[in-house]
Amino acid sequence: MIRRRDGYELSDDPARLDLDAIWSFLRTAYWSPNVPREVVERSLANSLCLGLYAPGGEQAGFARAITDRATFAWIADVFVLDGHRGGGRGIWLVETLLEHPALSGLRRTLLATADAHGLYRRFGFSAIDAPERLMDRWHDPG
Repeated sequence: MIRRRDGYELSDDPARLDLDAIWSFLRTAYWSPNVPREVVERSLANSLCLGLYAPGGEQAGFARAITDRATFAWIADVFVLDGHRGGGRGIWLVETLLEHPALSGLRRTLLATADAHGLYRRFGFSAIDAPERLMDRWHDPG
């Protein structure tokens, strides 16, 4: 899948992903500080990934969905790099990921955010209706 707008391109081709650029951002992100490069590499290999590419072809943003492609997805690692923010690129990235054919008809799509609630609300995300049903288990491998 490829979409183009204002010289930028969105693609789900995993061969185009710039692992170094993605890892560089993620290791400094609040949700994945100091994440090892090998972990990022494995996460990309096992997810539906969408790359945002600048007019020159370099990585400008990224988003991924961890999914069974039938009933469930977890949206993760959504970002647009400095210098490419603005112009609705983050909205376009999320919108395109959610419209991807592999995510069509899912029963549940979840995500976690500390600072982008407004972005996700425009796509129908809201606080969990029954948080007492959800559980999590954190493990710090480091």
